[in-house]
Amino acid sequence: MELSCEGCGATLTVDAAVRTAVCPYCASPSVVERPAGRDRPSPTFTVGFVLPKEGARAAVKLWLASRSIFSQSGVKTATIDNIKGVYVPAYLYTAISKAEYQAEIGENYQETETYTTTDSQGRVQTHTRVVTKTEYRTLQGEHASYINDVLVTASRGIANDELELIEPFDLRALRRYSPALISGWIAEEPTMTLEECIQLARGEALGKLGAMLHDFMPGDSHHNLQYRTRLEHETADLVHVPVWVLAVRHDPKKPLIRVLVNGQSGRVLGKAPLSWIKITLTVLAILGVVAAAVLVVSWLSEAQEPPRRGAPPPPKARGR
Repeated sequence: MELSCEGCGATLTVDAAVRTAVCPYCASPSVVERPAGRDRPSPTFTVGFVLPKEGARAAVKLWLASRSIFSQSGVKTATIDNIKGVYVPAYLYTAISKAEYQAEIGENYQETETYTTTDSQGRVQTHTRVVTKTEYRTLQGEHASYINDVLVTASRGIANDELELIEPFDLRALRRYSPALISGWIAEEPTMTLEECIQLARGEALGKLGAMLHDFMPGDSHHNLQYRTRLEHETADLVHVPVWVLAVRHDPKKPLIRVLVNGQSGRVLGKAPLSWIKITLTVLAILGVVAAAVLVVSWLSEAQEPPRRGAPPPPKARGR
């Protein structure tokens, strides 16, 4: 797609997967306003960056320093080769859930019971004690709830489980979208279909509902909770959420490590590669220590064994 720069008038070719561009001639930021479609609607909200670039660098350096001793050499002192602030597309999902449930509800009560014991002299003694017992009854009914703040990725570049691991985002900071909010930043267009995102959101919503139903159950305990749910009045609004994407180099001959940082809270997500050489040497060292301990115990046991019957006594030392 071609875009005319508002600063110098140059014609720019803009990738279909991004919503923003910076002119290489005058450095003016521009925002592409494409016609809205079902799978590529216009954004509704934006959550702005709070953490600056240097804050993201500092968070990643701290994360690198805390990696396991089994990480590959160089991870703790890795360098950050590239850092980008990206407005990642996501859908903010809400719905009303209605569930029909059935469960066994336990109510505790106490009873005093009598029991006997026999002492060392054979005498029988009678005692009493208070015991707690549980009576179960069946409970069934309907539960309606409002499910909100379910955020799922709309980007094929950042998987939903990755986005979950750097959540939460403070949605109180939501602002109505305007091009000025994302101007000068990288802003990605949705690369997942709306239906794919809604399916992800429904899965998260049903997980939330299950936790809510467990908390809703009365009594002292419950088990065998079963429920059927339907979701109504579903909405999904396209949101831009702030993510710092960093490329970390720990070895010139090995691939970069991609690290994500929540642009609000600074929560870090990355996967430091493990050194299988370190792991193997550690396992061998542990096995060696265990084997040595077994040999020492065996040697001490043999040294302390009494002489066998029938064996001649050791010779007495002759006096001078």
